[in-house]
This record gives sequence, C-alpha cells and structure tokens, in this order.
Amino acid sequence: MTAPAELSASLGRRHARWQAGVCLAVLLGAVYLARRHWPAVESGAGRLAVADQGWLLVGAVAAMGTWAASALAQQGAVVPRLPGRRLAAAQFAASAANHLLPAGLGAGAVNLRFLMRCGLPAGRSAGALAVKAAAGATARLTLLALLAPACPGLLRLPRISPAAVAVALGVAVLVAVLLAGPLWPRCRRPLAAVLADIRALHACPARAAALWGGSVAFALLHALVLIAVTRAVGLPLAPLQVAVLYLAASSAAALLPTPGGLGSLDAALALAFTTAGTPGATAASAVLGYRLLTVWLPLLPGLLVLGVLVRSKAL
Repeated sequence: MTAPAELSASLGRRHARWQAGVCLAVLLGAVYLARRHWPAVESGAGRLAVADQGWLLVGAVAAMGTWAASALAQQGAVVPRLPGRRLAAAQFAASAANHLLPAGLGAGAVNLRFLMRCGLPAGRSAGALAVKAAAGATARLTLLALLAPACPGLLRLPRISPAAVAVALGVAVLVAVLLAGPLWPRCRRPLAAVLADIRALHACPARAAALWGGSVAFALLHALVLIAVTRAVGLPLAPLQVAVLYLAASSAAALLPTPGGLGSLDAALALAFTTAGTPGATAASAVLGYRLLTVWLPLLPGLLVLGVLVRSKAL
C-alpha cells in the first residue's frame, strides 16, 4: 500500500471511530436523560392518560409545526438557499440536542455544523445563529407586549425596591465599563459582520419574511401546544391567558442556562399558572403534558435523526 493510500485509510478509520463515538455519546445521553427524569415522564403520562385525547392530538401537531417554523426562521437568517429536507431534519435533531447541553448550546452546535456543511464560513454561520436567536427573542417579547394588555392583572411582577434597582444598574454599568475596553476591539469586527448580514437579509423581502414569520410562528406554536394541553387537562384559564403566561415564562426562563429550559421553564410555567389562580395539581399536569409533547416523545427520534445526519456527513 502506498503512503497516500495508507494515509487515506488511516483518516477513514479515524473518521469512522469519531462517528461511532458521536453516535454512542448521543445514545448514552438519551439513556441518561430518560433515567434521570423517568419519574416525571411516568407521572406526566399517568395524568395525561385520562385527558382529552383530541386536544392532545392538536398539541402534538402544533409541536411538529415548531420544527418547520424553526427551519423557516433558520433559512431566513441566511441569504443562500439551504437544502430544505436536510434543514428540517437538522432542526428536529437540534431540538433533541438542545436538551443535552445548557443555554441552547446543543441546538447551536448542530445548526452551526449544518450551516458550515452547506458551505457557509464559520463566521457567517455563527452570525446567522445570532440573527435567528435575536429575532426569536424579539418576536417573543413583541407578542408579549401586544397580548398582555388584553389580559390586565394577569402578569404580577414581584415588588423590587428602588435601592435594589439602583444597585443592579450600577453593577451593570460598572461591568460594561470594565469590559468595554479590552473586548470592544475584538467584538467590533464580528458585530459589523452581523450588521452587514442583517442588512443583506432585509434587502431580500423573502428572507426577511421567512426570518420574522418563522420566529413568530415558532413562539405561537409553542403557545398553542400549551393551550391544547391546558384544554385537555381542564385548566381553568382562557387560551389568550395561557399564551401570555407562556410568553412571559419562556422569556424569563431564557435567562437561565439550563438544558433546553428544563427546570427553569418548568418552574416559571408552574409559578405563572399558580399565581394566576390555577390549582397546583392541574398546573403540574399541564406543565408535564407540555414537556411530554415537546421534549420526551420527540427526544429519542430526534437523537436518532442526529446520529443519521452525523453518519451521512450532513453534520
């Protein structure tokens, strides 16, 4: 065997071992999560066994729609056209990977790898992820601002003393001043690149519509999943109130770096429901049902799709 052939064979073996290692890590992660949270899964399934199956089906369909909305928003965050089927599969896999790492790192890693495989440079791929995340947060807060006035008194913010607000603002300003000097020269070029990408995207009406339409649809479909579950378990809140509570809770949970919002979103939703006057048992069943449809049922299929995408070199 010649030297180039030996080198190629060696690289091939290394690549195969790397793929096998990734697939094994994915499988072990799925087993670990299922075992760690099995009581919650079992309890949620038991509570939902007597729920309205028609509403649960509506929630399941809405949950599947969230992946299409995520794919639409990701396409809107880049100017080049992405392969549609692989894009949708990558979003499904990213939603599963997002529950393995904190603060959205799993989904970010999958989407970053996917965009780079589609030919985008690393910097542009990272910028596209930043644009998509910013559009998602903006869409969620905009919807909250538009819908909250229709439910007066529903959202009850905790009382914070003016002294605490002043201290928090002072600390934030101090940190910004201390970090601005050394970090600004390094951040200026990436920020300029992101702003240039945003201008290029909004110069193309189709891409801008996909970015914002997908971001709004993603938030509304998640709210629809929760609304359907609350209808199924008989939670005594109007659909509009449930949507407002979801938008507020998900916005607050996004500040906490837990995998896929696990824990932070659960607590925020349960607190929002109970504060709005919902009995604790009904609130718990609604949160568990929402998690079952959006996390636990799609988790294993999503991780399997992730393994297939890795093995087929789409990631």
